[in-house]
Amino acid sequence: MKARKNSGASNPPVVAGLRRLRRTELPADTVRLARYLIGKTLVHSTRGGVVVSGRIVETEAYPPGDPSGHAFRGKTASNGSLFLERGFAYVYFCYGSSFMMNVSSERPGIGAGVLIRALEPLHGIGLMRRRRGGAPLRDLARGPGRTAAAMAIDRRYDGLDLCGRHSLWLAAPTRRRGVLAVSPRIGITRAVDHPLRFYERGSRFVSRSSR
Repeated sequence: MKARKNSGASNPPVVAGLRRLRRTELPADTVRLARYLIGKTLVHSTRGGVVVSGRIVETEAYPPGDPSGHAFRGKTASNGSLFLERGFAYVYFCYGSSFMMNVSSERPGIGAGVLIRALEPLHGIGLMRRRRGGAPLRDLARGPGRTAAAMAIDRRYDGLDLCGRHSLWLAAPTRRRGVLAVSPRIGITRAVDHPLRFYERGSRFVSRSSR
C-alpha cells in the first residue's frame, strides 16, 4: 500500500518551537515507539493557517501478533496503513461514533500500531473546544475518540506520513516528559492483562490513571 497524499494544507505553516520528528528518530518496534511517543507533540495545521497541537500523554501498543490488534488477521483494504513503515497514520471509525488514530510502528510489511489515547492541549485550544462542543480543557482530548475529534482527524488522513511535510504531523517535545507509567490496555476483550498502555504519571489529561 502506498502512502496517501494529505487532503489538507499543501504548505503547512512553520510553528515556532515545534520541530518535525524524523523517521529515523522513531523506534522500529511497537512497544518502544509507544513509550517514545509519550511527551511528543501531535500537530494539525488547518487550511486557514490555524495550528492545533497537544502533548501525547497516553498511548497503547498493539504489537505484531497481538490478538486485540487490527492487523492480527493479516492485511486488508481497510487496515493496510498498519503495514506501512513506522510513522504513518492509521485512522479508523470505532463504535459507530468516533474516529481513532494509530501510528504504524514496525518495518514495512509488518502490521502493528500505537494508539494515540490522549493529549494535553497546547495550541488552538479555542478551536479544539468548538470541535468538542464546549468541553472543558481536561476533557478536550482525554481518550482516543475525543483526541481525533479535537484534532479534526478522520479517514482522510489514513495512510498519511506523519513525518512528512503535511498538515498533520509528529513533533519533538515542548518540555521534559514526566514519569512514565505502565498498565494493561483499556476497552479490549483479548490479551487484556498485557502491560502495553503507557502514560505520563500525574497528568490530568490521561483517560484513566490505572486499571
